[in-house]
Amino acid sequence: MSIKCALVELVPQPSLSIRAVTTAQYLPEIFANGFGEIMQYLQEFKQPIAGRRYAKYYNLDLRNLDVEFGIPIQQRFSGRDSIQASETPAGKAVTCLHIGPHSEVQPYYRALVEWMKDNGYEAAGLAYEVYLNDPEDTPPEKLQTQIYELIRTSEEIFRSAGSQGP
Repeated sequence: MSIKCALVELVPQPSLSIRAVTTAQYLPEIFANGFGEIMQYLQEFKQPIAGRRYAKYYNLDLRNLDVEFGIPIQQRFSGRDSIQASETPAGKAVTCLHIGPHSEVQPYYRALVEWMKDNGYEAAGLAYEVYLNDPEDTPPEKLQTQIYELIRTSEEIFRSAGSQGP
C-alpha cells in the first residue's frame, strides 16, 4: 500500500471545542457525546458551522490521550461549561488521506513520520484529524479522515535550540 503525503499550509479558523484526557477505547463515545453537545449549543444560538469536525491530538499515548475536538464556525463565539472558544491549527503540515475505520490510522501516521524524516522536517507536537464524513451514517470501511502532522523545518529546529547561525 502506497500512502501519498503532501506538504500544506493550514489557515486557522474559529471553532468551538472540548478538551479531554482519555484512553483510545473511550474516544468514540466521548466524541459522539461532545460533538452532540457542541451542535446543540450552536443550534441554541443559531450559529452556523463552517467546516468539518476535527480533533487535535497533543500526544498519541493511547492510554492517556490529550485531545481537543471541535467544529469550525464562521466567527469567534464564546463557549460555556466544557465547550471552549478555540481555532483550528495554523502552520505548515504534512498530510495524507485515510479511508477506512478510525482504528486503522496507524500506518498513515507512520507514513507521515517517514515523509518528515525524508524531507528534513520534524513533528511540531500536534497531530490533527479532519473527519470528512460521519461515522453515524457511513460504514467504517468508507470513513474518510484527513490526517495532518504539524511540522517544523530544520531552520526552525535550529533556532528553537537557541543556536546562532554562521
